[in-house]
Amino acid sequence: MLGRFYTKKNVETPEGAETPSTLQEKPSVEKPSAHAKPAQTELRDFVNERVELHRFLIDKINLSILDTMEEDELHDELRPLVRDYAKANSFPLSGSELEGLINDIADEMLGLGPLEPLLDDDSIADILVVGSGSVFIERGGVLEKTNVRFKDEDHLMRIINKVVASVGRRVDESSPLVDARLQDGSRVNVAIRPVAVDGPQVSIRKFAKRPYSLDKLVENKALSQGMADLLAACAEAKISMIISGGTGSGKTTMLNALSSYIPFQERLVTIEDAAELQLQQPHVVRLETRPPTVDGRHEIMQRDLVKNALRMRPDRIIVGEVRGGEAFDMLQAMNTGHEGSMSTVHANSPRDGISRIEQMVGMAGMPMSQTAIRSQISSAVQLIVQLSRLRDGTRRVTSISEITGMEGDIIQLQELAKFKRLGVTDDGMILGEFRPTGIRPTFYEELETMGLNLPSETFDPSKATPA
Repeated sequence: MLGRFYTKKNVETPEGAETPSTLQEKPSVEKPSAHAKPAQTELRDFVNERVELHRFLIDKINLSILDTMEEDELHDELRPLVRDYAKANSFPLSGSELEGLINDIADEMLGLGPLEPLLDDDSIADILVVGSGSVFIERGGVLEKTNVRFKDEDHLMRIINKVVASVGRRVDESSPLVDARLQDGSRVNVAIRPVAVDGPQVSIRKFAKRPYSLDKLVENKALSQGMADLLAACAEAKISMIISGGTGSGKTTMLNALSSYIPFQERLVTIEDAAELQLQQPHVVRLETRPPTVDGRHEIMQRDLVKNALRMRPDRIIVGEVRGGEAFDMLQAMNTGHEGSMSTVHANSPRDGISRIEQMVGMAGMPMSQTAIRSQISSAVQLIVQLSRLRDGTRRVTSISEITGMEGDIIQLQELAKFKRLGVTDDGMILGEFRPTGIRPTFYEELETMGLNLPSETFDPSKATPA
């Protein structure tokens, strides 16, 4: 087994080393590359060392037989390789720590290989694979290139197939685009040839092992305490809302945070393309779409799931993202006894969010006039929370707006709070503050009757909060 585990290129016996009887040739231990960093106790440096170790291993092993090996067998095969590499690179590890590293690496080789150290780094928000030779990450809102690479395109495709197969999906030339998820709920999007011209492209949106709370978002200056208090009261009081924003603006994070204020005795049904919500209630039914089979049949769309959810006795329906005709069914649900339902939409402003929903309702093919569609929206949705990812990489709640009804055929909006930009620092960071507009929502009396009284400064325009 050992002989077929190693690749044949660049294989030689280090000077002074004994040759195992089961292997006539043994791979050399390479010196660290010029960009390798000394091992440190800090997480980020340790991640880089793990990346370098992965690069060394994928050059030396025969990946084609990896999936056929038992876990214990793989541990035994990796042990001499990892020990030699650690010795050559002066890893400051004890014997037990080295054995732990060997076991970790073996687990990673059976998992997602070179990506595992990045997945373990909680400071990384996104992992972006651009073909087999380039992997970028986003940390702190800034993109940076890593030293991670795959052996070749076949190696990358083996990892991709492992991810999509684990959620019952497939990716091939006839179906080159797929959404999937990892076991921890991280969202994965894959594009392969022929639509991906330069080789397989993988985008992984990671989520914190512990979902962000509103308090944590306030601490990170994503919104003010007054805005958080208002949104928490609205979630508890069953105010139906749409969370609007661009890609990577934090919509799902906000939805997860707001869910913690939904009373625990309520039954929630979530509907998503790839299940990623981390709702914090004990009674949650999670539904997920299904792509068509090879013969093009048996597809289950979000719209089908929304219709089915209405028969499941939900108190609230949470649609991860509306992007098509399911918007019509979502509005119907909000208008027929499922107040407090929530969803997200891709849009750059509250007004754009309304327009997007209007367009998507039209995609349902229902014979409705524009005025009728807008009337449905204005009676179903009460609040729009707008999030933005700013140029410096920070994420902010830039507006909280209430839909107050119709005037003629125009949906009326009133802004309750907003983020005001004030300038830019020398290092490019955006300065600003969160400002109440002084307007109280029309449903404020409803909040008070439920005992959800808010401090007066929540709506005081003179009480701006620096961001």
